[in-house]
This record gives sequence, structure tokens and C-alpha cells, in this order.
Amino acid sequence: MKDWNKLKEEWLKDPRFRKLYEESQPEYEIARALIRARIEKKITQKELAKKMRTTQSVISRVEQAKTSPSISFLKRLAKALDTTLQVQFK
Repeated sequence: MKDWNKLKEEWLKDPRFRKLYEESQPEYEIARALIRARIEKKITQKELAKKMRTTQSVISRVEQAKTSPSISFLKRLAKALDTTLQVQFK
């Protein structure tokens, strides 16, 4: 059985896969940052949703990278997590 890194390396040779992979990176990075921050604050999706006046399912979709959250959502998220929002281009 191949490990994820070897499999990903193989798949990235396909230009169509590479394009889709690169296009999904921002959502993936937001999801990782959200999960990391929420775990550090020791709060559940439901607790975070309540602080943001949204639903747990919305938080879940963001954590699964199934949506592209707006800047206003990210600002509310940062406030609810008592942190700051930083955006950068590389």
C-alpha cells in the first residue's frame, strides 16, 4: 500500500489533478487554521457556532473545505476565537 505523500506525488504529475489541487489550497489552509485554532481554544464546533451566531453545520463545512468563506465570515471567526485575521499573498 502506498502512503499519501507518494500517491499525491504521482497524482500531481497529472496536470488536471495538479490544477484542482492548487485551486483548493486556500480553502484547505483556512480549514486547517480553523481546526487548529478551535482545538487550541478547546471549544467545539457547536460552541464556536454559537459565538458566531451561525450553525454547527456551517463550521463543519468550512472545516471540511467544502466552502469558500467570505472575509466578513473570517473576521467574525477571528473575533469569536479571540485572535486576529491575517491575509497574505505569496
